[in-house]
Amino acid sequence: MTCKTCGKTTWAGCGQHVDQVMRGVPAGDRCRGHEGEPSTGFLAKILGR
Repeated sequence: MTCKTCGKTTWAGCGQHVDQVMRGVPAGDRCRGHEGEPSTGFLAKILGR
């Protein structure tokens, strides 16, 4: 799965199989998350902004 913010590889789901999914992805190609970044509002998400 590709992160919509940075374009790197990420995962979705319960989290039980993250290691299996990400095992073949180089560390530099993995999304590390974007928690410190400001989030967009509801309308911006709908309108793709």
